Amino acid sequence: MTMRDHTHDPAAKSWVADANDHAEFPVQNLPLGIFAPKGREDRRGGVAIGDRVLCLRGAASMLTGRAAEAARLADTEALNLLFADGNAMADALRLGVFSLLTDEAKARDAEKVLFAAGDCDLSVPFKVGDYTDFYTGIEHAKNVGALFRPDNPLLPNYKYVPIGYHGRASSIRASGAEVIRPTGQTRSAEGQPPHFKPSERLDYEMEMAIWTSGSNPLGEPIPIGQAAAHIAGLSILNDWSARDLQAWEYVPLGPFLAKNFLSTVSPWLVTSAALAPFRAAQPARPDGDPRPLDYLWDDADQQGGAYAVEMEVLIQTAKMRAEGIAPHRLSKGPMTAMYWTAAQLIAHHTVNGCNLQPGDLLGTGTLSGPAADSFGSLLELSNGGQKPLDLPGGETRTFLQDGDEIVMRAHAHADGARSIGFGECRGRVRA
Repeated sequence: MTMRDHTHDPAAKSWVADANDHAEFPVQNLPLGIFAPKGREDRRGGVAIGDRVLCLRGAASMLTGRAAEAARLADTEALNLLFADGNAMADALRLGVFSLLTDEAKARDAEKVLFAAGDCDLSVPFKVGDYTDFYTGIEHAKNVGALFRPDNPLLPNYKYVPIGYHGRASSIRASGAEVIRPTGQTRSAEGQPPHFKPSERLDYEMEMAIWTSGSNPLGEPIPIGQAAAHIAGLSILNDWSARDLQAWEYVPLGPFLAKNFLSTVSPWLVTSAALAPFRAAQPARPDGDPRPLDYLWDDADQQGGAYAVEMEVLIQTAKMRAEGIAPHRLSKGPMTAMYWTAAQLIAHHTVNGCNLQPGDLLGTGTLSGPAADSFGSLLELSNGGQKPLDLPGGETRTFLQDGDEIVMRAHAHADGARSIGFGECRGRVRA
């Protein structure tokens, strides 16, 4: 795992003044992304610093050695090349950019390649070849299972196998993408043909995105002890879901049209290097739970394979916007709700010889805590649509209506470290 160094010093300051008190992007973060100045099509790599974006194309000449080489690798429409051989080049870039943004003597030149974040269009950070969504949130799995199997919420394999399914890479979009309500088949009365209509039970799922780095040859698994080195970093993920389509189609092969119409990610990659101070012990399994099989067990991963990240989800309806009512928090919960670590997901994903590629996306699955104020979906918050939620302004919701906007945020916190954020993951249902 990446170790702490001077770039994590909580006392470090940047000459970019608005970065020093920034809730998301202080100089200790330096997340990577792909952007284009508004009105232009030439996308390139950038680094978020406060309310601005450092253009790596312009900054390359101000860097030296491997940092300069890394900046040139990031001068493309995706970060895949930067992470082709693992995290080493991105780590070198972090060191160089940190030096650039903390050295007052370099401020005058570097200012010329800073863009206001509001003047930039951001993209998905990688060209995604493959997307796998896991089901690591055990409280979510129990909550959803109880809706369908009250006496047996978790199936026998859950505590032995990191459950997942292959999603649709082509419909992954960056924060701000419009949510078009999907149409499909839904269940009707017993013995009657299904309905074909727009989904009436549109939902969000509060997840985190795990982006991979490096690759493994087909047929050669990634051992659990090496899996953390294949984590490029994290973003926020909203895996939009049509629950009525899902209920009809998911037996026997799992989600299909209920999931593949859109998945939204926050556009900034918070790198594994930036997250070093926020690695945490994986919560101990409850008494009686089985120990993972040997290929999924690593002592070091158990001691530091989780993340001290808090997530939250908010809603703002069309009526709330019209009346000037701020987004309303629906829930907040920790990323430590994962039953499996990110390294365990990678080890399991490849144990059969599956080859991961740089920029593959692994979703954690919905991360819910044990209490209602930490549930990560409307399916849980409304108890399957049975219990409407009260919202500011007198409205209620069981599932999303046209004009509703969902906002997800996440922040990493740890003692002795400067807190960092992930930006926002937004999506509004087309009215």
